[in-house]
Amino acid sequence: MNTKSGYVAIIGKPNVGKSTLMNALLGERLSIVTNKPQTTRKRVLGILSDENYQMIFLDTPGLLEPSYLLQRKLLDFIENSVKDADVLVVIIDILKDPNGEKTLRDEKMQKIIKSEKPKILLINKIDKSNEEILSALVSKIESKKIFDRVIPISATEKFNIKSVQEAILDFLPEGPKYFPDDQITDEPERFFVSEIIREKIFENYKEEVPFSTEVVIEEFSERESRKDFISASIIVERETQKPIIIGKRGEAIKKIGKIAREAIENFLQREVFLELRVKVKPKWRNDKRMLKSFGYDKENE
Repeated sequence: MNTKSGYVAIIGKPNVGKSTLMNALLGERLSIVTNKPQTTRKRVLGILSDENYQMIFLDTPGLLEPSYLLQRKLLDFIENSVKDADVLVVIIDILKDPNGEKTLRDEKMQKIIKSEKPKILLINKIDKSNEEILSALVSKIESKKIFDRVIPISATEKFNIKSVQEAILDFLPEGPKYFPDDQITDEPERFFVSEIIREKIFENYKEEVPFSTEVVIEEFSERESRKDFISASIIVERETQKPIIIGKRGEAIKKIGKIAREAIENFLQREVFLELRVKVKPKWRNDKRMLKSFGYDKENE
């Protein structure tokens, strides 16, 4: 049997379940997942290898109307992922978009689905919907003949995930594998450590604060006979946000440090000492130089 290998871009509006889907497909928790939109900020690559195929998934930020420079950079990540992909997987959240109009009529999505590349549409969160709404949506989308496959799924319950893998495999081009079979991503450990810390910030702070934060790993040292040492800076935009992150008598940042350290140790499978600091970088989300230093320009260099 000839080997199949290729890139699969996962695309959709914010909070439709893109990261949950990729984690389910891989059987690994690579992409951070929260109940807040715009959690994913960079293209996260996950690799699923079998004897005769290799699927390279690109988990992308959510499609949105940008209101500041960082969000425009996120759209660049999506555009580059679509260009790189051999197969496009589009996700609709049936709860937020029961007739598919919000997704399919989106101007940016329309440009994507006009691509001649194979396209698979996934209708997510069907475990929280009903058969009548689902049946109507499937019939409506199939009648448009835009997508090569339409598959109802529940990413959180891992329902129909095998069907998604099989559909992708049907459309993957023949060719050699790009990565060794035991490799599951192309990002270093420090990238995932920063993502884990950012995930815990999204889960534990309210309103605008999580969206105004970035996490930078200042030091990551593996030490013999001692815990690994990790020093991370939590970047905020305004002086008023710094005491919110720190909390009264430092309680909030201690809590974040504890739960982030536990999650990092679970991910790395070894003990770490985690040091967190808070720094103010005014208006960093609109600062081209700072965004580049945080890695938001690396795919356009």
